[in-house]
Amino acid sequence: MKNRIPPFESLILYEDDDHIVIDKPPFISSLEDRNEDINILKLSKRYYAGSQLCHRLDKETSGVLIIAKNQDAYRFMSRQFESRTVEKEYHAVSEGLHSFKDLRLDKPISIISKGVARVDPRYGKRSVTIFNSMRAFKTHTLIRCMPQTGKMHQIRVHLAFLGAPITGDLVYGGKPFFLSSIKRNYKLGKFEEEHPLIHRLALHAYRVKFKMLSGDYKEVIAPYPKDFRVLLNQLEKNL
Repeated sequence: MKNRIPPFESLILYEDDDHIVIDKPPFISSLEDRNEDINILKLSKRYYAGSQLCHRLDKETSGVLIIAKNQDAYRFMSRQFESRTVEKEYHAVSEGLHSFKDLRLDKPISIISKGVARVDPRYGKRSVTIFNSMRAFKTHTLIRCMPQTGKMHQIRVHLAFLGAPITGDLVYGGKPFFLSSIKRNYKLGKFEEEHPLIHRLALHAYRVKFKMLSGDYKEVIAPYPKDFRVLLNQLEKNL
């Protein structure tokens, strides 16, 4: 799905002399992608030449992303990610009804092929995520996900392992969400074809908290993007 690229300035949630924190739109890669001319790193360097991404989000994932404006800030942030002191909170819409309360899932993950990972008790690397259910709907659950480690696709793999695949995550067992699945008397026109309500996996990096070079802590929240809001609104309306 093609995505309009908004001006980089419009993505900025917070900026100081050392950091830029943006609200990454879905469908834009964090780093270089052989299939796309535009990525977040390239956009950020156009805005500020010394930009370096401190972490990354999957292409389809939206939300808060930290960029360093200088080498000192980059090294300082890298140490925080390595020591797992950056607090990250994601929100996901998962299939099924789930009552997670401070569920700490400690399951190792390994990469089995390009872009695909799995829980692998024998050869995987330690991966820990804390899950809390936020809102249960008729057939889906909004879940708060707090990754304590940073393995590829960690939240997606862990939720799939729990039998709660993320809506729209076709790689890990999620299904497209069609409004007809929950809306009574839903009808299409004679020549119309129903499309998924959200054209990606329903995962959003909602909040991040980190230590700045000054020693102060900064918390930044990225509001839900339109497609995520529409999905939640429809789930709420059709309880």
